[in-house]
Amino acid sequence: MANASYLNPPGAGPAQGLYSHVGVAPAMSRIAFVAGQLSVGADGAVVGRNDFAAQFAQVFSNLKDVLAGLGTDCNSIVKFTTYLVHSQDIDAFMRLRRELFPSLFATSAYPPNTLLIVDRLVKEEFLIEVEAIVALDA
Repeated sequence: MANASYLNPPGAGPAQGLYSHVGVAPAMSRIAFVAGQLSVGADGAVVGRNDFAAQFAQVFSNLKDVLAGLGTDCNSIVKFTTYLVHSQDIDAFMRLRRELFPSLFATSAYPPNTLLIVDRLVKEEFLIEVEAIVALDA
């Protein structure tokens, strides 16, 4: 498994959440671009309609499943991009991430994350989408 490393270069301002400024893929890694994961269950139905916490949990569960299918885990994530539909969910996102990330990552340094607020996702019911760039063994 190709573990990414995370840096906060000297002189950079402090990160505004649980993320690092830079994610570095190990030399000679293959890079995988994981599509945005949504709150969809194994049956294809939306999970957690109108429930941000339930959708957050399902999105990260789906991401873990995709990574396992690639033969890796969250420690290989080089960067996240997170899309939220409601700015009111930012605080919940930060809290849920603080609760979940220690169980997903081997260290307390976490991948860079770009957080965007968008008008909507592919279906109105979705409140969060998370995509990832992942380092894989060569």
